[in-house]
Amino acid sequence: MATTHAAMGLSLAASLVWVAPELATVAAVGALVGSVFPDVDLFVGVHRKTLHFPVYYTVAAGATGFVATVSTSALTVGLTFFFLSAALHSVLDWFGAGDELRPWDRTSNRAVYVHPTKRWLQPQYVVRYDGAPEDLVLTLLFSVPPMFAFDGVLRVVVALSVAIALVYTGFRKRVPDWLGI
Repeated sequence: MATTHAAMGLSLAASLVWVAPELATVAAVGALVGSVFPDVDLFVGVHRKTLHFPVYYTVAAGATGFVATVSTSALTVGLTFFFLSAALHSVLDWFGAGDELRPWDRTSNRAVYVHPTKRWLQPQYVVRYDGAPEDLVLTLLFSVPPMFAFDGVLRVVVALSVAIALVYTGFRKRVPDWLGI
């Protein structure tokens, strides 16, 4: 679920509230955008291949993180959390289901494409499918740190994400039928 990825990214950024509070908001924005960015490939290209880069995002996060430590700015911190959250998203999709519309049927052996090795990682099904009850539990758990760390718009984003996750989890298995697929 995008809400799980967003909650995890925002949880990473929440740590800055205590370390560098002046950069926490820009880190949160970078994390939020980075945590959902890989799924843009649902609409452009091949899902979990075109914009899912577990290796490249990790390298980019390390590089921008290094730059942020020697030349701290809103840009370097925002980029670091963007790449860190995009990397986390790309890696975590491997632990879920495949890329099919009815992942509970387990018909796909493609979780995430690893570009340097030119191969697909097989789904691990730790989270059986997006919108599964265990996915909702992760969203709820990882929403706690940003809910307490941030206020204003970011707190509203977290609350809306939780509400969306609750509704989506309730109706997830009906979505393919509603789409006629």
